[in-house]
Amino acid sequence: MKYASIGPIAVYLPQKCETIDDLKAEHPEWELDEICLKTGIYARHITAPDEFASDMATTSASRLIEKYDIPRESIDFLLLCTQTPDYPIPTTACMVQHRLGLRIDCGALDFNLGCSGYVYGLCLADGLIRTGVAKRILLVTAETYTKYIDAGDRSLRTIFGDASAATLIDACDTQSLGPFLFGTDGEGADTLIAYGRGIRPESLSLKPRHRRRWASSLYMDGAELMKFTNSKIPPLVAQLLEEAQVKKEEIDLFLMHQATRKMLETLIASLDIDPQKAPIQMERVGNTVSSTIPILIHELRQSGRLTCDMLTMLLGFGVGLSWGGGFWRDTWDRKIRN
Repeated sequence: MKYASIGPIAVYLPQKCETIDDLKAEHPEWELDEICLKTGIYARHITAPDEFASDMATTSASRLIEKYDIPRESIDFLLLCTQTPDYPIPTTACMVQHRLGLRIDCGALDFNLGCSGYVYGLCLADGLIRTGVAKRILLVTAETYTKYIDAGDRSLRTIFGDASAATLIDACDTQSLGPFLFGTDGEGADTLIAYGRGIRPESLSLKPRHRRRWASSLYMDGAELMKFTNSKIPPLVAQLLEEAQVKKEEIDLFLMHQATRKMLETLIASLDIDPQKAPIQMERVGNTVSSTIPILIHELRQSGRLTCDMLTMLLGFGVGLSWGGGFWRDTWDRKIRN
């Protein structure tokens, strides 16, 4: 049997970067220093008006293919995670397959998951490889949440940024991913929701839990999401440790969805883990939804903080409500393959 292995990652960030100083100049009445201390976010990248998920996905995937000299004909499947597709129909992955020049017998699909999406995508890729359907997979995340956010929205505008990340998943002889565990609670669908963006009209949509304070089509109940995270993730971690028969102390790094600094610091305290083992790196990109974990992996590899053979636990959680976690041991040797 073959298993999935995480190879190189390429990241695309839109050209426009909006900093805390930009926001201070536009909204001097906002308490931005206090907000940034809580979020840990001081800059975010914003897509151009004519730039969308398919454009970012194509760019990040093209960078990966070109930098690592990956034959396009070697790719058997394209998995694209996005909650901001170009169109309801057709599937964004189909357009990206064409723009990348991948084989027409290459599988391509979208899956609509946000903050847990990268962990789900890794498990999907692992399943495709274990069953022999594919040997080489492109897993791409691409989110343009800022297009949902009104310019006057003090809460959401200071958190979310746009980004795309492309990950090469290859078949290998040894297992480096898993086990995985997942959870879903659709009762919390009204905690993070985009209104007027689907087939269901807003008049017939789920109602927000509290009064909508800003004109954004995106609504988020941050307090409820914080409560959800701290109630679901510690038990998930305990279950994963038991499933894999691994002690918490044996894990080198906990690679978590980069939501906000306050949320992660609260979660780290709840898990009773060394903060040095749970990196928080979102200062210059913000919360990029499904792209946070691959961006984190990419940055940690570049800095040398994540090295070959380290044992990590991947944790994604948020909109849905949805959560997932799994083990990963990095086997990609950058000295050889860079």
